[in-house]
Amino acid sequence: MKNNNKTVLVTGAGQGIGQAIAYRFASDGSNVVIASKDLPSQMQETIDGIVAAGGCPLACETDVRNCDELENLVNKIIAHFGGIDILINNTSAPCFNDTFHTTPEQFDLIMSTSVRAAFFLSKACFSYLEKAQKPHIINIAPPLNLEEQWLRDHLPFSIGKYGMSLCTRGMAAQFREAGIAVNSLWPRTNIATQRLKDHLLPEVYAGSRYPLIMADAAYALSLKTFREASGEFFIDEKLLRETGVTDFSHYAVDSQSPLVQTLFLPLEAGMIPISPELFRRK
Repeated sequence: MKNNNKTVLVTGAGQGIGQAIAYRFASDGSNVVIASKDLPSQMQETIDGIVAAGGCPLACETDVRNCDELENLVNKIIAHFGGIDILINNTSAPCFNDTFHTTPEQFDLIMSTSVRAAFFLSKACFSYLEKAQKPHIINIAPPLNLEEQWLRDHLPFSIGKYGMSLCTRGMAAQFREAGIAVNSLWPRTNIATQRLKDHLLPEVYAGSRYPLIMADAAYALSLKTFREASGEFFIDEKLLRETGVTDFSHYAVDSQSPLVQTLFLPLEAGMIPISPELFRRK
């Protein structure tokens, strides 16, 4: 199955996971809208990558914290492509501090770029998604495990991400009659992005995987209808294994290094646990 001729909106697509997702959908001939506040050079890199992969790009400089800009974004997409089939809410702000080390400005930035942005952009896209043949909203957000460790060490970031997860559950229920699937996708390991380099110690990078694994998983998830999956929380590796993938070595930064566990998941044997000592406090 393929997503040819679909229009896919990806927030935060100027780099990292969002950029990889944009390239993956472009490789199947999709129209790909990148909504980002990244530098023009980063946007151009993504535009060129989408074209090279075989997709049709539309770049929209958008502040996802601003609801007027979200409405304008949707209007531009409809004017340009005529519809929206898939929305991928990918943005969030990097702040991995605990309660005592978080400023009001940091807290507000986390909330406005994660749960608030996902909530209001999903709302803005709803009337167009319900007209699509197989519409899907994918939130890059974790399972609702609510483990004490994450709430203790990274409470503001946890509130923002778990808020997106609650959007998955709530909107899946409310949008079911419209035939819109709403699901969450989260990585099993740390993902090798610039954000990771900025906020984690260098040795963590070797145990990470490239963003391509999340891109491949997002594409696989988008093929599911709301009857097959909605209101669920998927982990990238497990989802890809269910599609028949068995070799994950090409996703690894260093296939000889033990994998580093990402946030919000129970620790697995043989993986390096994430702890506050691995973070550079900002």
